[in-house]
Amino acid sequence: MSWTEVVIEIAREHAEALSDALMEAGALSVSVEDADEGTEQENPLFGEPGMEPLEAAWDHSRVVALTDTDADQAAIVAEAAAAIKLANPPAFTTRSVADADWVRLTQSQFEPIHIGKNIWVVPSWHEAPEPSALILELDPGLAFGTGSHPTTRLCMEWLEAHPAPGKSVLDYGCGSGILAMVAKKLGAADVAGVDIDPQAIESAKSNAERNRCEIDFYLPDAFAVAPNERHAKGQFDIVVANILSSPLKLMAPMLSGRVAPGGSLILSGVLARQAEEVAAAYAPFIKLGVWAEQDGWVALHGTLGQDTAPPARSSTPQ
Repeated sequence: MSWTEVVIEIAREHAEALSDALMEAGALSVSVEDADEGTEQENPLFGEPGMEPLEAAWDHSRVVALTDTDADQAAIVAEAAAAIKLANPPAFTTRSVADADWVRLTQSQFEPIHIGKNIWVVPSWHEAPEPSALILELDPGLAFGTGSHPTTRLCMEWLEAHPAPGKSVLDYGCGSGILAMVAKKLGAADVAGVDIDPQAIESAKSNAERNRCEIDFYLPDAFAVAPNERHAKGQFDIVVANILSSPLKLMAPMLSGRVAPGGSLILSGVLARQAEEVAAAYAPFIKLGVWAEQDGWVALHGTLGQDTAPPARSSTPQ
């Protein structure tokens, strides 16, 4: 079986409406891309929860609609154009999409990832490149965190550089549970993960079981009342949160309160240009400084009770 893609370049103001109209006219799926991708005119779209761009479109947008090969592509485009009251159907090109083993093709896009000095994140369909290394078996899924994003890598590298055998670790916003698992495999005694997404909690539990890591995962409300004889005050030697700057700022009192006296707080999901404002939000509780930067993202680190921010790492990881 094969399909045909219809490719239309169109101005921003029509991109979203045309996408919806193409679906109504019989397209199987539609995506919008930056038509200037790879050129000096490329215009990345950034957004955080509550601050998303008003439109998932660019000044010069490319709308790509997938259709059955035997469909009348010209009729689909004409119907969609009429539905949004364009004076004339836009020009379009087509390209064939051959059938493939989509599972194998998708798997081929995910190779083992080497992080820090001795950590490998390995999909289940691959052999571990270095069996003696710290191996995390982790497949791409619904929860964030496979080690491919700079913010995840930064947190993993901090944990590797600051092993805490026998200590307690809290991964707040745990996603797939990858940071909690790294901490556990590096010798942490008590590890907990928290996330607002029930699907993430289920994914993290499954990943921890697969990697033979004993970790407790909670939704926030359950975590707030969870009995923990070893941490009566709900405080941890290390608290790591890889989220985004806006929620991190809002959670400053809560996350700082989870750090035990003399403990460490590590934050990521923060763009370099946002570092000062995030640090300012935590200043009443803990002094934070940039530990490392990678691809425009930073990891912030501080020690509770330490008056000055710790020094930044001398080099950015590769």
